[in-house]
Amino acid sequence: MNVIITSSLGGSHQKNGKRVPSVLIEQNGLLDKIRALWPDDARVLMICASPKDYEKNDSVVTCFRQSLPMSGLNYSSLEMCDDRNEEIVTEISKKDVIILTGGHVPTQNLFLKKIALKEKLQEYRGLVIAWSAGSMNCADPVYAGPELPGEAIDPTYQRWISGLGLTKINIFPHFQSLRDEVLDGMRLIEDITFSDSTKHEIIAMNDGSYIVVDEADETLYGEAYSIKDGSLKLICRDGESIKL
Repeated sequence: MNVIITSSLGGSHQKNGKRVPSVLIEQNGLLDKIRALWPDDARVLMICASPKDYEKNDSVVTCFRQSLPMSGLNYSSLEMCDDRNEEIVTEISKKDVIILTGGHVPTQNLFLKKIALKEKLQEYRGLVIAWSAGSMNCADPVYAGPELPGEAIDPTYQRWISGLGLTKINIFPHFQSLRDEVLDGMRLIEDITFSDSTKHEIIAMNDGSYIVVDEADETLYGEAYSIKDGSLKLICRDGESIKL
């Protein structure tokens, strides 16, 4: 199995208040990496983050039906799995590419457990691509940092949960746009993520950065930072790569 963990995959953008298809992100060679691993006439299964948000899920798959060919990625079938058709994961061995979408990490995590995706991926030999929440849920344990109002001050909110176990790397996506955010009166990075990084390394990635996981290595491409024990350190720049 090959796994590509991204902060953002691209494939759509906002235009006049609507989401329209676009080419996948090419920065740091991301699209080239995907093309190199993408099989001809791929059978693709997308797995949602919000199983009941049918409007969003339909919008995402509609965009990708156009954005994949626009990006030079041909497919013979493309389906979205949510709670309308969750039984489709029983056919996962027949799929060439699994795409885990972005959204709310704990919500997606619960759905992945409901459909027993971790167990179904044990013998999978295809390509897994993930972005944002999907990428975070590829780890085990998963760092589910607070993101919605109230979560940072909720004593019952679980910041470390079990995941798919495709990697041990915990990521913090969209770092370029979230590094100055405030949640529940606290700075998202300095007051929340720093304290959560005690004895845990969290890789903060900008959109356009990604990690390729194969049987031999885990390689980071593009600008990213290590957050560990309350400190932040640049570990890779755009146009560069490092082994993790």
